[in-house]
Amino acid sequence: MLKDLIKANRSCRGYDRSRRVTKKELTEMVDCARLSAAGINLQVLKYYITNDREEAAKLNELTKLGAMLPELKLPFKGEEPPAYILICQDLDISDKEDHFLMDVGIAAQSITLAATEMGLAACMIGNYSQVKVHEAMGLAPNLRVKLIIAVGKSAETAKIVRVPASGLTAYYRNDKGEHCVPKRSLKDVLITK
Repeated sequence: MLKDLIKANRSCRGYDRSRRVTKKELTEMVDCARLSAAGINLQVLKYYITNDREEAAKLNELTKLGAMLPELKLPFKGEEPPAYILICQDLDISDKEDHFLMDVGIAAQSITLAATEMGLAACMIGNYSQVKVHEAMGLAPNLRVKLIIAVGKSAETAKIVRVPASGLTAYYRNDKGEHCVPKRSLKDVLITK
């Protein structure tokens, strides 16, 4: 059921490096994004995929994971993401940079759900230097990186928990090392009259 897939689709910040992600798997994830909805069907997004160890190492250095848990310095050494998908906007199709952010979100959700269905995990990353990533990956001038998605087999346990009485929604690690993601209840988000 789709809802079960959505529940299992948690941001992962620690990966089992013994499981390689294939180009075929990354390509299938992108194909799911390609088939998804696009604003005015302009289809401005392009995707750079890599499972190359050297490129992944560069991206590991240029991205930050777990900003709400700085004391943990995530990912832990040896648990870095083994593969990445860079969602880029092709400025030759449209140079309206904020106009297609909805497309980025739709594509990212399609990619991460596809990864989850494959038994993999992913993390959408917005904490990176646009210029440094563009340069490190040797992207064409017309491409603008809008979001980076790390992909691999999860080495951690993540679970959805209730938002505490304090109302704080910040994710945290419990005493078992499980990644806890507070979610508001359905009654708290549903607008009724």
